[in-house]
Order: sequence, then C-alpha cells, then structure tokens
Amino acid sequence: MTDAIALRDIQLVTTTVATEPEARRLAQAVLQARLAACVQVEPITAYFRWQGALQEDRELRVVCKTMPRAVPALLALLRAQHPYTLPQMVVQTAQASVEYGAWVDAQMADAGVVTV
Repeated sequence: MTDAIALRDIQLVTTTVATEPEARRLAQAVLQARLAACVQVEPITAYFRWQGALQEDRELRVVCKTMPRAVPALLALLRAQHPYTLPQMVVQTAQASVEYGAWVDAQMADAGVVTV
C-alpha cells in the first residue's frame, strides 16, 4: 500500500475568449497583478444558445490557478477587462499536492491579497 498524498485546496477560475490576443492579454494582466500563479489557455468548441439561437464557436478556455483569498479580486479584474458582454466566469475548488498548492500560494505573496 502506498502512502496517501497530502492535498491542499486551490481555486480554478475559468473564462473563455474568442482570440489568442484576448487570451494573452487577460493572462498577462492576471499574472502581472499576481492574482494567479498560472494561467492555462486551451482551444475548445463551445455549443450554446445566445439571443434565442443555437451557436457553435471556437473559443479559448482560460484557466487561472489561484488561492481562495484572491478570487474576488481576480473576478473583478476579469470582468473589467473581458471583451464579452456576458463572460463565463466559473470558480471551482480543486485539490492539488501540498507542494504545488504552496507554490501557487507563494506566487501571490506580494499581491496585496490578505492571507486568511
């Protein structure tokens, strides 16, 4: 039997954008503000209803790995800088290794976000 791996909660804040430049701009703004340790961008196809019509669009999923204390400020930054009228903003709790969680936490140490 193997030893259990110690885990720590982190938050994943996800949004989508239409273009690489938009994704890059948001990622850089988030990282510059030290509101996330890592931002991943991946291409997706989204199927949804918008203004009464079914839509299919290529988008880029932007996933910000952060700590719970930074979520309000991160959501505010994303809302202020997002190109969409109604952006997707989803917050999920994920469990990471203690070491990775500590790294995520340390990347935001100087962000002016108070540790809880």
